[in-house]
Amino acid sequence: MASRYWVVSLPVQQNSSTTSLWSRLQESISRHSFDTPLYRFNIPNLRVGTLDSLLALSDDLVKSNTFIEGVCSKTRRQIEELERISGVLSSSLTVDGVPVDSYLTRFAWDEAKYPTVSPLKEIVDGIHSQVAKIEDDLKVRVSEYNNVRSQLNAINRKQTGSLAVRDLSNLVKPADIVSSEHLTTLLAVVSKYSQKDWLSSYETLTTYVVPRSSKLLYEDNEYALYTVTLFNRDADNFKIKARERGFQIRDFEHNPETQETRNQELEKLMQDQETFRSSLLQWCYTSYGEVFSSWMHFCAVRIFAESILRYGLPPSFLSVVLAPSTKGEKKVRSILESLCDSSNSNFWKAEDEGGVAGFGGDTEAHPYVSFTINLV
Repeated sequence: MASRYWVVSLPVQQNSSTTSLWSRLQESISRHSFDTPLYRFNIPNLRVGTLDSLLALSDDLVKSNTFIEGVCSKTRRQIEELERISGVLSSSLTVDGVPVDSYLTRFAWDEAKYPTVSPLKEIVDGIHSQVAKIEDDLKVRVSEYNNVRSQLNAINRKQTGSLAVRDLSNLVKPADIVSSEHLTTLLAVVSKYSQKDWLSSYETLTTYVVPRSSKLLYEDNEYALYTVTLFNRDADNFKIKARERGFQIRDFEHNPETQETRNQELEKLMQDQETFRSSLLQWCYTSYGEVFSSWMHFCAVRIFAESILRYGLPPSFLSVVLAPSTKGEKKVRSILESLCDSSNSNFWKAEDEGGVAGFGGDTEAHPYVSFTINLV
């Protein structure tokens, strides 16, 4: 599948027809750029309205196209991220079960969704509103998913962070703690480079420390976790003296019920994260198809409106989709230009060459209507 397509309309000259122009284009592409895929882009007879309304609409078309294309890209990037996190193989994005490139190259107007009798502005506004609603829904759903991820990440940091911040519940067993009327056990976080200092000094930091009561429970890359047992009445004083020597005393209370509650919360968050991720991914698949379909209908309106402004009334033009290779672009441009009225060619050169840019602001400057669609 190509990743970049041109949507182009060519004017039908007097004493000619779209059928004969299509045949000439096919023949020229086949002869001079045979590796360029070429397709008809079928646009129905839309309601023209007045020239003033078309001119006013032309400015809106540029802004709306940027917005719709942005939502399309945003949804696709979200899909790619979710697939990467989930470890699933990237699936081909579709519109109503049809691959997006096929949907573009075989485009058919949805009359039920966008009646051709409706004014062009009404169709454009309807497409914009629909895409805006999808973008709002995307923001809400992504926010819900990220909220669960943030909670889970916070818990994981506590479970896997350094001893200075992590949850100690999984590291300390009931047998490690002495708790009686007179005695208590404190947990000290000691820098790995200060372990000798700790072992040689903890017994004398205060008066009522039980000799040889310190035991190593766990080590990470930065710290070591030690216990120390002492008299209850001496605990506060010991904490002060320990901090003065650079030892951190962690508050800890072993509570099996609290630990069980934490485990249940963690399990629920993991289930919620998977549920939100799966739901968001499925929603994105569907919504991408809806946005892409809306975008293609929008492109049809855009080609129609700008062709009327460029070529005049009654509507008489051939609209096509091409996918030239990078090295073949210049040749294809030359072929397209040769099929236009040569007397207008110089007028539609780029502005810096003395001509004027195309209608709609970002339409590429050629003697025919042309703009690019990027699928990735």
